[in-house]
Formats: sequence, structure tokens, C-alpha cells
Amino acid sequence: MTDSNPSPTANVPDHPTVLAAMRLASRAPSVHNTQPWRCEFDGTRLHLRRDNDRLLSATDPLGRQLVISCGAMLHHVRTAFAAQGWHTDVTRLPDPEQPDYLAVIDFRRWPDPPDSVRARARAIDQRRTDRLPMLAPTDWPQVVHTVQMLVIPHDLELTALDDSVRPRLAAASEHATATRRYDMEYQSELRWWSGHSSGPEGVPRNALVSDAEFARVGVGRTFPSAPHSARRGTLEDRSRLLVLSSSSDSQPNWLHTGEVLSAVLLECTVAGLATCALTHITELPTGRRVLASLLAYPGVPQVVIRIGTAPDNEPDIPPSPRRPLVEILSIRR
Repeated sequence: MTDSNPSPTANVPDHPTVLAAMRLASRAPSVHNTQPWRCEFDGTRLHLRRDNDRLLSATDPLGRQLVISCGAMLHHVRTAFAAQGWHTDVTRLPDPEQPDYLAVIDFRRWPDPPDSVRARARAIDQRRTDRLPMLAPTDWPQVVHTVQMLVIPHDLELTALDDSVRPRLAAASEHATATRRYDMEYQSELRWWSGHSSGPEGVPRNALVSDAEFARVGVGRTFPSAPHSARRGTLEDRSRLLVLSSSSDSQPNWLHTGEVLSAVLLECTVAGLATCALTHITELPTGRRVLASLLAYPGVPQVVIRIGTAPDNEPDIPPSPRRPLVEILSIRR
């Protein structure tokens, strides 16, 4: 005889599923690998909040990049649960009185998610931020078409930049570096969060590049330099650049930007491409104006994404560390 009154918990993921999905989702990218999010599972719904204790006050005083990071986490969460057979319905910014309360997720069973969703979930553990020079991405027009389709539900724009504008972007990147060079608060913050060999957060030393390597890229945040090395030999960077932009500059825009950023990075990883998200150019008005002038429509630039191909037969880039799950997830029993 079948049970006509199934347990209400039958329609929500059990605790082992929640733990597995959240452990995978915690691999989401974030500014300086700060991982500025807190999640709570109340037995029925999952709640996502921003962790303001991890705000980079010199780099990101308005919390724009913090919220973009949380948006990436939100998309990683949805992807991880989908691969476990759960559809997620999201209410973004559910309480205007609580601006730190970014999203609440309800669950529905999804026994047969598309293969593309499962592939993106597998890509979560494979994705790395690649700051080294890259070869050109393969089948670039198809890549652009595919990732632009991911943007449609989020009311954002994704623009592929022509190689001819790269010198202007490199100049804007260098200007951002020069402007920050004697900003002691910014420099102190940068060194606090990068270049260390241990700990569950921050940009580890093995993820940084040497001065010689950085010189062959030209477009990137200037982190503390790694010891001298010349990985990828004399390869000059042939990556292509995308700009993700919004119609305005608000917390909802930032959250959606992070979600799209996550989707693009994972889709590129599935395609065997290397990626590096760049936000330093959009931190300062000058860089934003340069980027905005390169767009064919009015918009607020949020993130630049480098996309290319890593050479074959080279050591994998080690994964960046992550905080223990107990620090970012609470489960109400």
C-alpha cells in the first residue's frame, strides 16, 4: 500500500545532499578569494546573506564586488543542487528591510536535469583562475554565441571586445595600478589577502605570477609578485576579452552580474578554455569610462573576463583554498 501522505521533507533535499551540494558550491570565485557569504538551511529553504566582515573597504567600499561574489555563489549553489536532482526557485533580495539578505531558495525535485547542467557542475572543481599568458580560444565566435545566451535571463549585456582595443584596455589597467600604487590602505589590504602559502582564504602564492609573466599579459590586477619564473616560455597573451555590463549600478545588478559570471566561467571550463575574471578596471571611474566607450550601447561595465586556452602538457594550477563548510553554512534542526 502506498503512503498517501508523504513526509513534507520528501520535497526538500536531505542533510547529506545539502552538505554535498554546498561543499561543491563553496568553490565559487570571489574577489581576492574572500568568500564573503553566509548560508542557512532551515529544513525547507536555503538563505544566502552577504558577510560584511569580509568587505574590502579600500578596494570595494560600496560592496559591489562583494555582491558580485555572492551572485557567483548563488549560481554555483543552484548548479550543484541541480546536479543532485533539485530545481531551485530563487527570490532575490526578499526583504527590503534587510539589504544583506540577498536570496532565498525553494526546492523542487528535478529528476532529469539537462546534460549541460551536469557538465557545469562537474566543471566547478575543474575551474581555475588563470593569470598566465594564454593561447587564443578555439572557435571563438561559437563561444561568444553560447555565453551570450546565458546572459538573456538576467537583463545584462555581454560584449566581446575586438583585439584592436586591447592597448586601450591595457593602458586603463596600468592606470588603475598607478593610481593605487601609493594608496597604503589598498596595498595593505591587497597584501593581507594575497601571497600567503597557508590558510583557507585569500589568493595563494602559487596562484600569483612573476613580473616577467605578468608583463606578457598586460591586462590584470597587479598582485604581489611571485618569485621569478617564466612559465609558458615566451608565449604572448592571445586571450580574448568579454565585458559584462548592466543598465544601472545597483545591488540587484551586482547579484545578477555574479550569477552570469559564474555561468560563463563554468561554460568555458566545460569547453576546455582557461579564464580569468578582472574587476580592478571597473573599481575606478577612469577605467569604467574607458570600458563604457568601447560598448555599442549605454551601460555600466561590471567585470572583464579573459578567455583563452592553456597549453597542453603543463602542470595543473592548484585549486585555491576554501573555508571549512561549518564557517559558511548553518543548518537549523
